[in-house]
Amino acid sequence: MLSGRKRSSTVWVLFERWLPKIVVSPLFAASLFFVYGFIAWTVYISFTRSGVMPNYELAGLSQYVRLWSTPRWYVALTNLFIFTSLFIVFCTGIGIMLAILLDQRIRIEGAIRTIYLYPMALSFIVTGTAWKWILNPGLGIERLAHTLGFMNFHFDWLVNPDMAIYTVVIAGVWQSSGYVMALFLAGLRSVDDEIIRAAAIDGAGPLRTYAGIILPIVRPMFLSSFIILAHLAIKSFDLVIALTGGGPGYATDMPATFMYSFAFQRSELGTAAASAVMMLVTILAIIVPYLYSELREAKR
Repeated sequence: MLSGRKRSSTVWVLFERWLPKIVVSPLFAASLFFVYGFIAWTVYISFTRSGVMPNYELAGLSQYVRLWSTPRWYVALTNLFIFTSLFIVFCTGIGIMLAILLDQRIRIEGAIRTIYLYPMALSFIVTGTAWKWILNPGLGIERLAHTLGFMNFHFDWLVNPDMAIYTVVIAGVWQSSGYVMALFLAGLRSVDDEIIRAAAIDGAGPLRTYAGIILPIVRPMFLSSFIILAHLAIKSFDLVIALTGGGPGYATDMPATFMYSFAFQRSELGTAAASAVMMLVTILAIIVPYLYSELREAKR
């Protein structure tokens, strides 16, 4: 009887130990196949001569040579650089200013925080569609200005090939600056109040206190916001599609829209796969150093 109870207890312990793994294993297997499996398939396809349909005969670096000899790819990279630079700078700057404002514990803090965080709850498709209406010369800001009597006012960036990429920046900053605000506000609220009181006693004003003492303390927040914003910028497909469709022409093309166009519209699967691999390498170049620094800090 005692040995039977001991055996059943051992079985129950083993069941409890393996139950989480049994529950998680189907999800893990699906992720392994549909995420990492398709990443490996895309990398392989980028080394073939695939066109409309996959061709599994290896052809070396021919697709990469073709990719880097395509003028449209350089337009996409230029737009990515412009968008990423302005997106990160403006989101970080606006987010820090709003976080400092809310850190003063003003009465309407809850309302302001909700207003600036609300856009982050929207998808980029909704954001792009809304700003497409706002920036449309026949419907939005320009039409409103003409209605108010400012007939000489013109704001045609959405249909101007030289300025269209900046409309994507405006929409992206509107959506994501609230997230940076929340990130920095959490960091500012974690700073010990004694440090702020000591700075005030020493005669440091608010500007000097934040610039010279508080912001250096929350320095890790800068790296976190940079990684998150850079990741959003690189994979900004839906925002561009909803706002400009990559146009006028392909003036607002990004690597993500370039890949979609070559894969599903021009039926050049190999070149699209090569561009996807280049995007993956870029993201890894950003994320891997971040993960390394986080793990090193954790060990310390």
